[in-house]
Amino acid sequence: MKICVVGLGIIGGSMCMALNRAGLRVYGWNRSRAPLDFALKKGIISEAAKDFTEFDVVFVALPPEPTVNFINSHAFKDNAVVSDICGVKVWLENEIYKLPRNFRYIGCHPMAGKEVSTIYNACEDLFDRASLIITRGPNTDSEAFGIIADLAKKMGFARMVECTAKVHDAKIAYTSQLAHVVSNAYVKNGELDGCIGFTGGSFQDMTRIAGVDETVWSSLYLKNAANLSANITAVIDALEEVRSAVDSGDIARLEEILREGRELFEARREERTFRDDIRITEFK
Repeated sequence: MKICVVGLGIIGGSMCMALNRAGLRVYGWNRSRAPLDFALKKGIISEAAKDFTEFDVVFVALPPEPTVNFINSHAFKDNAVVSDICGVKVWLENEIYKLPRNFRYIGCHPMAGKEVSTIYNACEDLFDRASLIITRGPNTDSEAFGIIADLAKKMGFARMVECTAKVHDAKIAYTSQLAHVVSNAYVKNGELDGCIGFTGGSFQDMTRIAGVDETVWSSLYLKNAANLSANITAVIDALEEVRSAVDSGDIARLEEILREGRELFEARREERTFRDDIRITEFK
């Protein structure tokens, strides 16, 4: 099997390294030259890709618009598997299926990363113990799906989460996008100044992802706007309940609000899934 990774950032670079660790030969391509040269020098890729019709599997590790632009502007091997790693799926699937394709498309989203970016921070174990979401829809080819699932296991992912693009976007709006938005809003409080000596784990957890790359995340937010907006509204409503109880000095109501959140979290924490439209496969 001949594999290429397009886009040698932290995710694409880590995919190459994980595939190498599994004993697979990987080719690479990048929009700018420096990461490609680094990947070649460090043995992260075997060769630079030139003709994409040579490859059986192509992972496109680029942001949404560049992913679609790349796919639309290059030829692929007949029946090849072309997979993206974007954080939105409904928009991307719609773009992919606007045109007839000679390849088989599979949508993926690795649930792993760091607060830093670029291939210089890539590592072969980034996906160890992480989940890979793989979306499935009416156009999904079962054999292609199986190929990506097998490669996910070889890259070290602990589990595969299977769902539709619609379910993916609804969940990611809550688990990822909302978390970044809340963290970014949290640090805009004036009390951020002079916090040295006053911070512990809670502060670190709340602020770890505040420094989002606005050029990447703004696009992702807008492509999932309805889901994200609904989640922001839900958080605002919940905070208003807390503020109302605090302002009125209603300790009984405040305890009730906090207890509801604690009990809900504890009840769901141990569940692997509570949705019929989400399927989880443990690899390890």
